[in-house]
Amino acid sequence: MSQSHETGGLIVHISGLLPSLSPAEQRVARLVVANPADAARRTITDLATAAETSEATVIRFCRSVGMDGYPQLRIRLAAEAARRIEPPDARVVGGDIPPGADLAQIIATIAFNDARAVEETAEQLDPAVCEQVVEAISHAGRIDIYGAGASGFVASDFQQKLHRIGRTAFYFPDVHTALTSAALLGKGDVAVGISHTGTTSDVIEVLEQARARGALTVALTNYPRSPIAEGADFVLTTAARETTYRSGAMASRLAQLTVVDCLFVGVAARNRARARKALEVTAEAVKSHRVGASRRRG
Repeated sequence: MSQSHETGGLIVHISGLLPSLSPAEQRVARLVVANPADAARRTITDLATAAETSEATVIRFCRSVGMDGYPQLRIRLAAEAARRIEPPDARVVGGDIPPGADLAQIIATIAFNDARAVEETAEQLDPAVCEQVVEAISHAGRIDIYGAGASGFVASDFQQKLHRIGRTAFYFPDVHTALTSAALLGKGDVAVGISHTGTTSDVIEVLEQARARGALTVALTNYPRSPIAEGADFVLTTAARETTYRSGAMASRLAQLTVVDCLFVGVAARNRARARKALEVTAEAVKSHRVGASRRRG
């Protein structure tokens, strides 16, 4: 199984691993993610006390996220803090929208965190894994795309994009229909499962069905150690951090769409002439359903 590498930064890496950590390690992780610079200044005893845990847990946390020990973690956190882009509005702290926030603060917080989700997702995407997925989709006899809730909108968008350039792609929002479709896949086909948490049972089940039938499977998730990643041939990760009022519906969807657009353009670029022609033909097909300039002026 291929997974994305850690080029996007340590904080993105830790955030993606957070659900797979023990409860005590998660408390350490949240302190580190919330303020890398402050964590880098702390001794191991200070950090353990702040996280209400032991020094041994901090060491286990370091190893869980790929560090040799606490000194290496502090060095990496200091470097991470130095490269982090600060929000343009000093009131935008940590991504949360505090009680009593005015609309200007809400707008600044959402804009900053959405932009950061897109940038950090792009930074940590593994081009080699993306290339393999693009190659598989480009030559697939058929592509099935699965997603539920907010991820379902992304799955539908990806299906429409691929269909517009002549790829045989399907999206089924109903799990029963998706399962029957997956049962008909085989070698040479591709199945893509999209789940921010990586724990959506419907999407996991359908992806497993597709893999059992011989299709190549791709998981798009925010968490590389999540259940959906365990049963996929290729794993692509996003880097969205959900905050107040925003679970599953905003930053995560923008991050997923970033990955989807990268894959789509990669597939289209494999045969530019064919893709351009298909886009022109499909645009012409719906042209008569657009209100003309003269009518708008009237």
